[in-house]
Amino acid sequence: MSDKRKSGASVPRSTTSKYQPSAPSSTMTYVLGGIAVLVIAGLVIGGIWWSGRDKGTADQSALAASSTMIVGPENAPLIDLFEDPLCPVCKLFEQQSGPAITAAVTEGKLRVRYHTLNFLNSRSATGDYSSRAAGALTCVAQEQNTDLFLRFHSALFGAQPAEDGTGNITSAELARLATTQGATPATAKCITDNEKVAQAEANATKSSEELKKAAGQVGTPSVLHDGKPVEGLLDGTGWLDDILANK
Repeated sequence: MSDKRKSGASVPRSTTSKYQPSAPSSTMTYVLGGIAVLVIAGLVIGGIWWSGRDKGTADQSALAASSTMIVGPENAPLIDLFEDPLCPVCKLFEQQSGPAITAAVTEGKLRVRYHTLNFLNSRSATGDYSSRAAGALTCVAQEQNTDLFLRFHSALFGAQPAEDGTGNITSAELARLATTQGATPATAKCITDNEKVAQAEANATKSSEELKKAAGQVGTPSVLHDGKPVEGLLDGTGWLDDILANK
């Protein structure tokens, strides 16, 4: 499995030919050479153009609108964090960098826009776990309690079900998990009744579109800083240290 979860061409068989072409004339050599230069130039220009289309700049207002929760002061360095609740690599990322992110937010050194994606729905027993977990996070976010949200976010990955099509956590169980982190009865009812699932799914679609604009693909976990993908997310917290040091 690769470091990220993401939303080939066959090799042609070699053949042997007895045909041996005659050597081209000098004039033909120049003509073919000129055509080759034009073709290569066209490919280079085309490649740059397609690269620009695939990797552009995410819309900051769209990123804000499609986020599940925004935590941290407005004047702090900003990151956009993209995760799928069923993604095992996201759980690893949470274990490695979650405490450091929480500490930076709590100390007023970092602002985070959390984006909850759902492309791993089909890998759950019910076929909708990622969406329901995203809905649960959205319900908790309504309380506008940063500490509560961060606790539930961490607990959600700690209780992550298996990704082999057999694992599952019911909505009622998600509600109980939120309650143990301090969520109100109203929030628990919101989770149990799947009140925010549709909203979470719409936000997941918009967030995926913005991530693809910036990174050229949709994968989790992913982090954008200043609209650009951050590398080395699974190499400890060095990626975060660099952002905080260069604020």
